[in-house]
Amino acid sequence: MSFLGVEKSLTGRRWVGPTLEVDRAAETISQHSGLPRPVSQILARRGVAPQEAEAFLTPSLRDLLPDPHTLKDAEKAAARILAAVEKREKIAVFADYDVDGGASAALLLNWLRALGHQTTLYVPDRIDEGYGPNDAAMAQLAASHDLIICVDCGTLSHGPIAAAKQADVLVLDHHLGDETLPPAYAVVNPNRQDETGALSHLCAAAVVFLILVELGRQLRALGKVGPDLMAMLDLVALATVADVAPLVGVNRAFVRQGLRVMAQRSRPGLAALADVARMDTAPTAYHLGFLLGPRVNAGGRIGAADLGARLLATNDPHEATALAERLDVLNTERRDIEASVRAAALEQAEQRGLDAALVWAAGPGWHPGVVGIVASRLKETSGRPSIVIGVENGIGKGSGRSVSGIDLGQPIQRLAAEGLLEKGGGHKMAAGLTVTEEKIEAAMARLTELLEKQGAHLVGAADLKLDGLLMPAAATIELSEMVEQAGPFGASAAAPRYAFADMAIRFAKRVGETHLKITFGDSAGATMEAICFGAFDGQIGPALENHGGARFHLAGRLDINTWRGRKSVQLRLEDAAPT
Repeated sequence: MSFLGVEKSLTGRRWVGPTLEVDRAAETISQHSGLPRPVSQILARRGVAPQEAEAFLTPSLRDLLPDPHTLKDAEKAAARILAAVEKREKIAVFADYDVDGGASAALLLNWLRALGHQTTLYVPDRIDEGYGPNDAAMAQLAASHDLIICVDCGTLSHGPIAAAKQADVLVLDHHLGDETLPPAYAVVNPNRQDETGALSHLCAAAVVFLILVELGRQLRALGKVGPDLMAMLDLVALATVADVAPLVGVNRAFVRQGLRVMAQRSRPGLAALADVARMDTAPTAYHLGFLLGPRVNAGGRIGAADLGARLLATNDPHEATALAERLDVLNTERRDIEASVRAAALEQAEQRGLDAALVWAAGPGWHPGVVGIVASRLKETSGRPSIVIGVENGIGKGSGRSVSGIDLGQPIQRLAAEGLLEKGGGHKMAAGLTVTEEKIEAAMARLTELLEKQGAHLVGAADLKLDGLLMPAAATIELSEMVEQAGPFGASAAAPRYAFADMAIRFAKRVGETHLKITFGDSAGATMEAICFGAFDGQIGPALENHGGARFHLAGRLDINTWRGRKSVQLRLEDAAPT
């Protein structure tokens, strides 16, 4: 049964409220713990038992941090790094060009620098070299280094790692592995096929952090003291959120503690980035995912690939400011490039149809740095797994994003094994691929077939799940702060959404090209402000701007807006439906 009778909203979704079971569980949690009902409702939805409520609200690394020894090769990898430090060997870090890769590299560079060890950073160019290690780069690094540490990449790089004949290679990664491991000295990856999968939710930076924990343990056994790892959790938090890792288990503690560290502004790169992003409040998971993450990624997408890692690793405030400003400019350019590719990809995908098991588009000259973002937009529009491919000189480089319950990484790896792709890999929710132009149609047809077997063609427009009703007068700062206690919110831990029923639009104003700001109110005269990002990309903007006195049900998430030191609650509007 739909919530408030909304079967099809302005975004085409059915609204669904809490189940009777969740309501009952929330009531039990409230009675057991004395927590406010909105907080209990969130815990009930997450399946938290009443006796576990307090521990859930205060996630502790002491309680949740896994023993690094539970990961295969972790002890061996740490021992090899420590040996390289002791012998003053030359070390290179080969990092992926995204936030997770940059944060992973920065963790290692900072840790080694604290021990007086200078390290070479190598980040491949997205266009010229593509994702992950390549033969030429690895051979070149091996000729002048004793140890190469691949972070956020390398698990499928059999040939390139074999090409590094003169150096030992460590792989610290989280991408899906295949049946055989590359010929590395050690491969630490919770998604190796011979792992249990208990830590499959970790991003690469979290894996690196566990190696640093093991390094600290080995140093203490020698009577030595290592760097303060707690001060590095801001990098782990950023990578966890930006890489859309599920906010479950230890990831919640990483992000919660990392945000506290970040609020201290002790890392020059993140402080400078927060300044160019005009962040004037304490950081939240939202800031990591939507303000800081995209700017760190901008270098790898359309600029110099190593800018993000250098920003996160530097301890020079002047260099940090210069890098942050450059990344901010690149991020603006990235938005413009993305907009043109998105329009072309959506038009092509709509012509092909948005109801197949796979929604895809390919085009000449589409910048490979934005195809992943555009794939995300297609996925959001269609509710289906989506692939976007940019073609240049007969070679297509693509990126894919999946929906909950549909594994995209394994079918992509299968296509590579079948010879339809030059290479491909990833994880359940995201994947990358390289394909020759003449094989694109056949590869996408085969991928569609594999995704159909998972039921991807049966996935409808996702229901909008709501946590209950609110009135404007009840949406207070106090309520918003209580709700935040149940965070952080993100992947696999959606922030609570509330519906405001039968609201009148008192004021509506377009902001920029696509956003909408409104003031709405109820029959009692209470009012509230809301912001809807991308409102004019769909029907919400036109409907609310030209409301003609009509009343609407509104749905979204509570947000604390700070303006010139004054706090107020606003609704981050996600959907609407005429009453």
